[in-house]
Amino acid sequence: MTDLDETRLIYVAPATGRSGVGDYADDFVEAVAPHFANVVDYRIDTEGAETARDVVAHARAVRRLALESHRDGPTVVHFEQSGGSLSVFWSAALPREIPVTATVHDPPHPVWWPYKTAGVARHRLLHHAIHYPFRSISTAVERRVMSHRTVFALTDTGARALTTVLPRSRAESARIFVPERPPAPPVTDRPLAVGMFGHVYKGKGFESIEKLRAELPSDIGLVVAGRGTSSLPAVEGVTVLGEVNDAAEDRFFASIRLLLVPYSKHNPYGRAYPASSAVTRSYAYGTPIVCLTEGALAETVSRGGAVGVDHIDGLAAAVDGVVRDDEVMNRLGHAVARVAAEDSLANCVRPFLDEWARAVAPIGVTPELDSR
Repeated sequence: MTDLDETRLIYVAPATGRSGVGDYADDFVEAVAPHFANVVDYRIDTEGAETARDVVAHARAVRRLALESHRDGPTVVHFEQSGGSLSVFWSAALPREIPVTATVHDPPHPVWWPYKTAGVARHRLLHHAIHYPFRSISTAVERRVMSHRTVFALTDTGARALTTVLPRSRAESARIFVPERPPAPPVTDRPLAVGMFGHVYKGKGFESIEKLRAELPSDIGLVVAGRGTSSLPAVEGVTVLGEVNDAAEDRFFASIRLLLVPYSKHNPYGRAYPASSAVTRSYAYGTPIVCLTEGALAETVSRGGAVGVDHIDGLAAAVDGVVRDDEVMNRLGHAVARVAAEDSLANCVRPFLDEWARAVAPIGVTPELDSR
């Protein structure tokens, strides 16, 4: 039986708290670590504000680790790549003999702006002058770095998109896991309120709070929580909690019946198809969502526990149509529970473990993993 007991995993991801991907990485690496002989957890602590020197230093450090480990025995190097993660992307340019895999969190591109260092980011015109006219060159670089590597997307939609941008890579579909959280009250026992949750940046829909508040019936509360929300402009009738963790997060989800997900992932550089960690957090508390059927969210709607609308103008009406209906809310809640069970952490790491076992298996040996 081929296993990973004698294999080392070098795991490269943003540091905890630097981004949602870094937070995801904490749970993911903890779940896969027991399957390996040992794990080197290499985190990028400059994520989001990287200089060219930082990128070079991280790339060299990862390369040195990978080469030394590969000489000592079976090694797999896995990268958590997202749109703005420069060091994670460039560090993946390793020799072909080293097995490399990556999770692409913002498909179809492993990195959307590969030259956006902290200095470039300070000058908007310079950033776009470097990236927009040379998109085809950037794509060619991405294809070269990830050529003949296995790349994972956390939705089927994302995996299909990867095949168009990275045709020489092996695109695989996986799922973003639903984390474990304390039981929350049944949705019909919660206050008549809806929420918005996540890290504030363009595309998350936080700029639409005033519009949504005006369109929602006055008796439906609107509660907003997440990293950066405390800096949002005050809107009458909107409760802003700021970043919530642990018990504060529990209380937030216990205070809402539905989570609003008005995400728009289209930009001048193309459409992104990320999985939503805010949705999985909502599902962890048994909370259904109302979302725009854009990008990978259409797939979320098809799986259950979500109400989809085509345009933000229909979001408030969709909420009003279900949030008071106990029968509909209970049906949505049951669907959420089913999806959460299917997308447990233990289930979601299996495609990765299977691929890593295949990557290090001797030629002609079919890997089989135990079910630990």
